[in-house]
Amino acid sequence: MINAKKIREDFPILKRKVYGKPLVYLDNAATTQKPVQVIQAMNDYYENYNSNVHRAVHRLSQEATTAYDEAHEKVAKFIAAAGMEEVIFTKNTTESLNLAANSLSQQLKKGDEIVLTQMEHHSNIVPWQQAAKRTGAKLRFLEIDGNGELNLQQLQQTIGKKTKIVAFTHVSNVLGTVNNAKEIIAAAKEARAVTVLDAAQSVPHMPVDVKKLDCDFMAFSGHKMLGPTGIGVLYGKQELLEKMEPFLYGGDMISEVSFQDAKWNELPWKFEAGTPNVSGAVGLAAAVDYLEGIGMENIHEHEKTLTRMAMEKLRQIDELTIYGPEAARRGGLVSFNINGIHPHDVSALLDAEGIAVRGGHHCAMPLAKLLGITGTARASFYLYNTPEEIEKLAGALETAAVKMKKMTAATTTPTKAARTA
Repeated sequence: MINAKKIREDFPILKRKVYGKPLVYLDNAATTQKPVQVIQAMNDYYENYNSNVHRAVHRLSQEATTAYDEAHEKVAKFIAAAGMEEVIFTKNTTESLNLAANSLSQQLKKGDEIVLTQMEHHSNIVPWQQAAKRTGAKLRFLEIDGNGELNLQQLQQTIGKKTKIVAFTHVSNVLGTVNNAKEIIAAAKEARAVTVLDAAQSVPHMPVDVKKLDCDFMAFSGHKMLGPTGIGVLYGKQELLEKMEPFLYGGDMISEVSFQDAKWNELPWKFEAGTPNVSGAVGLAAAVDYLEGIGMENIHEHEKTLTRMAMEKLRQIDELTIYGPEAARRGGLVSFNINGIHPHDVSALLDAEGIAVRGGHHCAMPLAKLLGITGTARASFYLYNTPEEIEKLAGALETAAVKMKKMTAATTTPTKAARTA
């Protein structure tokens, strides 16, 4: 078990107030807060060894290069990759997925199929749509059932001989559904298709081992796991990365250039063109150290406890609808709507109480349309959230629901004069 109250002492922002009330930060699926250890690591880089990497022999550059390379090694170990050659730093999950889609699509031809799911984030739909348009490939989708889970009985019908790529989310950022990645990947392997896993909502919250999953590629972001913004990761199996063409061209990703041609650098630098986000890498490495110090399994269990509690509390509120599967089959988030209140208004009402949640379609418009809604309010949890914060969330939502019920009654109940007219 983890001591969330003790952990909170490492997060300066959690000490602030919003509208005079203590901040209750429940928007962790969008981005997480940063501990002092991450902030100090980045400040130390800028204050003491700020320099470019892989370009000079002076002391500062050597220190920056060592820190940058070690960040690759720490991330590789964190996800159980074979080595730093399989870890490419990008800006975020979106860029990682675009890199994969752009490079892998060069091997597609008309008639090939790309399999996605109906619960994907725009970042794992739009790049593949564009790849399909360029190549003449066709998109196919694994459907969701009434519980907000993938219908895996469709695997054999959906993934077949024409399937070349299977790209899917590990954990839905809207429904919280934890997908059976191993089963989907196994079906893709049987069809000899390449697998791309969107792990933006799983790597920060639970142990993820790429060897055990046997995924070919995996994408995630630093800012969703206590790290800074502007740093993301694309994991790829070395033998596949060796065959792929780069996504960006320029400095550091080359080994030799003439006026007529160029040769690519070794992995992972082949895919990291230009001056990289060195401070971001330093911050991400510090975030990995922090998470490993607490233990990913402990974090996962803590979030499961908060999620069960949240669902139990919210189900007691009349007029509130929760989307997605039971707590045992979901990650640390709950999406919901209060009948008669737009999710943006729900978010605003909670904000007035110092509670930060997200309201909207969560960059998953096709899923929202499939569910017949414009969006949801979403509360998402992390290692520093507490049961007391869940109580505050439930109390504020109960108050909002009661107010809406009274307002609805007032507008639908006829006046005395109207009744006697």
